[in-house]
Amino acid sequence: MTRKLFGTDGIRGRSNTFPITPDLALKVGMAAGLAFKRGDYRHRVVIGKDTRLSGYMIESALQAGFTSVGVDVLLVGPMPTPAVAYITRSMRADLGVMISASHNPYDDNGIKLFAPDGYKLSDAVELEIEALIEADLTRRYASSAEIGRAKRVDDAQARYIEFAKRTVDRNLSLEGLRIVVDCANGAAYRVAPEALWELGAEVVSIGVEPNGFNINKDVGSTAPSALAAKVRERRADIGIALDGDADRVIIVDEKGQVVDGDQLMAVVASSWAEDGRLSAPGLVSTVMSNLGFERYLTTLGLTLERTAVGDRYVVERMRAQGYNLGGEPSGHIVLSDYATTGDGLVAALQLLGVVQKLNRPVSEICHRFEPLPQIMKNVRYKSGRPLEDETVKSAIANATERLGAEGRLVIRPSGTEPVIRVMAEGDDRDLVTDIVDDVADVIRRVAA
Repeated sequence: MTRKLFGTDGIRGRSNTFPITPDLALKVGMAAGLAFKRGDYRHRVVIGKDTRLSGYMIESALQAGFTSVGVDVLLVGPMPTPAVAYITRSMRADLGVMISASHNPYDDNGIKLFAPDGYKLSDAVELEIEALIEADLTRRYASSAEIGRAKRVDDAQARYIEFAKRTVDRNLSLEGLRIVVDCANGAAYRVAPEALWELGAEVVSIGVEPNGFNINKDVGSTAPSALAAKVRERRADIGIALDGDADRVIIVDEKGQVVDGDQLMAVVASSWAEDGRLSAPGLVSTVMSNLGFERYLTTLGLTLERTAVGDRYVVERMRAQGYNLGGEPSGHIVLSDYATTGDGLVAALQLLGVVQKLNRPVSEICHRFEPLPQIMKNVRYKSGRPLEDETVKSAIANATERLGAEGRLVIRPSGTEPVIRVMAEGDDRDLVTDIVDDVADVIRRVAA
């Protein structure tokens, strides 16, 4: 069976349009609540959200669904995705829910579910929930005396701030650092500036005035130019950009230059290897990580395990093979000693620990390798499977041979739209550009 509602990161779509409707959210609450009933006791679910206007609607519908099948609801309000995963574990809840569409615009939204251990659900559990959503659950309502209760968790933000601070050395002080933090008008708009301030930093905050419509709009990790400008204006030591649900982070150095997830992982990997903190001699990232990053890790005696694109696949590989560091170039950094999913704030704190330890500019600390030229083109198609065409297969084989051992060719269909992404990288930019153009042209002709 294939999943109809769940994608690689929960259920997502345009708000008030299927599947992100109050009717569907109600059914998700009922189905998930029933799927996670494990015994004769009061079950609990933690529900968090980002700052989108539609979050109120979906939260209320989920709450009604869960309570209708006898599950108590703990509402934590606007909180980062990793905070919801953490609080689910911390409060011994049976399930966690995050209402967010991550880095997407405000008019999108989504529903992410976490198991009691804080990890995202397996395909099998998602299929079970989908089957329940399609079933008639009216006979599964709780009795009048067993309807669930709902309450706000007033100290949820303080709980997460203390957790984040405990992920760094207890003696770490950020005094002397001027930090600009961009919270994307999203879920971390309160907790991130507060955590940095409590650790002693001088904090300049942007993207901390959510109004329901401005999440990720010209701010955050997907639009770092605002952060770069503010870093230069305030002569800050570092800029930290989170996305709408704060599970990813992008860094800006003191010169206003953007530092991606590959460079950040390189810093953490080097530091943890030196301190003997890596649980395996390497880390996990996706096929999109730069070949220059992989070569740098080799100089440290470390390997790079590659997965399909998506932090879900990174976490699965980490758990299967015992790695405690992984991530994506987009800024999802997974530090499994502390968190079960990407945590932008915790990743930034790890970097700040290295900055204070080495006492060098961020531009030096965060430039561990020279990225190889990496070119990508998107080819839109209407229907069919262009990658199975023999002409396309031949073009891909020829391109791979032209690149040789000193480059990489990655061709993959998008998981969210009818687009094929053609990416190549290598030492010779002109060759890489020609190869991407040639392969994209062939796919375009076949898909026309």
